[in-house]
Amino acid sequence: MSPIFRNITMVYLIFLSIVLGASLYAGIVVAPVTFNTDDIFGSPVLSQFQEGMIMTQNFIGLSYLVTMGVIVAFVYESYKYKMGERDILTFVALFLVIGTGLMFSYYYLPEIILMQQAGEEMTKTQAFLDTHKGSEINFKIFAFGLLLLLVRNFKKALR
Repeated sequence: MSPIFRNITMVYLIFLSIVLGASLYAGIVVAPVTFNTDDIFGSPVLSQFQEGMIMTQNFIGLSYLVTMGVIVAFVYESYKYKMGERDILTFVALFLVIGTGLMFSYYYLPEIILMQQAGEEMTKTQAFLDTHKGSEINFKIFAFGLLLLLVRNFKKALR
């Protein structure tokens, strides 16, 4: 591997780590804190709908990073594939990252925003709950795909 491509690989791995870290932080820290403001203040300050609106703004910002991560992973892994480095596990991980990343940014998030704009009552419907649960599962698969892609590329970089 040339020194220039080795540097590109390191930047790629750092970037994927940032995307994974931001994704995990949003799900593990930001969401539980945002949806439990009554635990912080001792009494309800915000309604669950208001907490959801705040969380949505966090996820809108995260969606830009997720989309950039999808693009960067696609470009980097496509180049590696073209150069003859073919690995089925990397391909599967890339497929997961692209599919779930795009679904998060361009299906689930816009759908949740539309339902929130329809009003608080809409967010109590089974359709909203199902969409929200689907987005959570989708995002977990995205994080798993990113982790798998990171591990595979770290192993290749250490050769």
